[in-house]
Amino acid sequence: MEKRWLLRERGDESVVTTLAIEMAVPVPVARLMVQRGITTKEQAENFFNPSLKSLHDPFLMKDMNRAVDRISTAISRNEKILVYGDYDVDGTTAVAMLYSFLRERHTSLDYYIPDRYHEGYGLSMKGIDYAASGNSRLIIALDCGIKAVDKVRYAQSKGIDIIICDHHLPGDEIPAATAVLDPKQPGCNYPYKELSGCGVGFKLIQAYCHLHKIPFEKILPYLDLVAVSIGSDIVPMNGENRVLSYFGLKQLNEYPRLGIKKIIDKAKIRMPLSIEDIVFRIGPRINAAGRMESGSKAVELLVSQDAQEALTICDAIDRSNDDRRKKDSEITSEARRMVSEDERMGNNRTTVLFHQGWHKGVIGIVASRLIETYYRPTVILTESKDGFATGSARSVPGYDLYQAIESCSDLLESFGGHMFAAGLTLKQANLPLFRERFEKFVSETIREEHLVPSINVDEEIPLEDVTGDLLKSLERFQPFGPDNMAPVFVSRRVKTLMCQPVGNNGTHLKLSFARNNMEPLGAIAFGQADTMEIFREAGGVVDIAYSVEMNDFRGKISVQLNIKDIKGS
Repeated sequence: MEKRWLLRERGDESVVTTLAIEMAVPVPVARLMVQRGITTKEQAENFFNPSLKSLHDPFLMKDMNRAVDRISTAISRNEKILVYGDYDVDGTTAVAMLYSFLRERHTSLDYYIPDRYHEGYGLSMKGIDYAASGNSRLIIALDCGIKAVDKVRYAQSKGIDIIICDHHLPGDEIPAATAVLDPKQPGCNYPYKELSGCGVGFKLIQAYCHLHKIPFEKILPYLDLVAVSIGSDIVPMNGENRVLSYFGLKQLNEYPRLGIKKIIDKAKIRMPLSIEDIVFRIGPRINAAGRMESGSKAVELLVSQDAQEALTICDAIDRSNDDRRKKDSEITSEARRMVSEDERMGNNRTTVLFHQGWHKGVIGIVASRLIETYYRPTVILTESKDGFATGSARSVPGYDLYQAIESCSDLLESFGGHMFAAGLTLKQANLPLFRERFEKFVSETIREEHLVPSINVDEEIPLEDVTGDLLKSLERFQPFGPDNMAPVFVSRRVKTLMCQPVGNNGTHLKLSFARNNMEPLGAIAFGQADTMEIFREAGGVVDIAYSVEMNDFRGKISVQLNIKDIKGS
């Protein structure tokens, strides 16, 4: 499917020129700064030199005083605390972080991760019953709870208080918990709204330390887990998230906790780590525990203080990750076959598929894979243990999926999520009507441009501008993520010197491009072996969209292009 290249506006050239001089950077780099809203030397220095001093006062968050007071009371009375979190990376890192912090100060402590298949997302009756049976008097719910109105009432009927630490959009009613920490809830004046669930938990720790005069330096080691949550949960990489990720990566690279060190060693990840390593290599392994077995295994690994125990758990999680990959591949192939064999879906604006035997742990990944193929809002469902149809939905950039699902809320037992991803459960008998209504709503509200994949291009430059100095300047923009993605450049009429398939089954391309009076420039195009025909048709002269990265091959460092798309000139 051909992609559109969308060139960003350059911004005021006089501002660009001034920034380039004041910051001593190439003009293309100054343009990148302006595109990101950086227009003065002071803003540039703050952006390129993140400071922990810029973190907001945690007590600006609604209910923070109440949350800290309740935890302090629980510790002083030696009440049992249950740390509860979702089974994904954000939830398990949040639980591992708060549990690790509290166990240094409190002995009556436990944690709980709900089972993806028997309990589903968020606070569950079973989890609350577990807390009650263990005499827990306080549950701290992380990365979930903002819609758990009935569950909070149920816990209170058992004599259990709940503190909610969430970052998802609230419903019409806020749960009547002891404290609700969520920057997105009405009446919360916290300046930054895009924290991860683990990030909200970190603000709770920060507030507790401030009240009890614990030096901030004591909690810096927990930023490794915050960085993993931010990268894996794909939240915006700006504001406070940028600062937390920057110092979290620093912690990961200098003093990784035992469990993460075992993952790094097992996956053979080269140091230093980047957000990309978290997104594609560390996060999926942590996630695999909750997808294929139990999210509790991930927490066990992340809180482990015993090397042999950590290695044993890491090996088990790695096997779960291999199993996840196999299931992912099998179900994706089956789902694509279902689409291709259903003539009615050919002109649809949506994909909605159900199969009772699909593995619930990977259907969210499968939904993302199908969007890569068909590029339209997608819902993948399977049968849950109680006989309902349950699954995951994914959207295309720019289209509000949550609004589309909400329009079918009368057909659903439950749903939750945000603009680009959601989870839902419904009676199997409602599937045909849901498929019809979802398709109708999307068809009436989606724009044509949403149905064509696009690449946002930051700047068009000659290939001769790609140098080691440019790469050094670009690396200062890290950590990358939503709202601060790795810059993408376009170069036109580039002559190809070499193009050959590489990798398993020859699915990738290794390339080399000519440059005037300069050494040729190497490149890699992942998953684009099917574009070789373009090179033949264009006589090797092509337009390329790419990011710039460092290539470390057997100790030899060079600048390399990571090709995003190729077109014949």
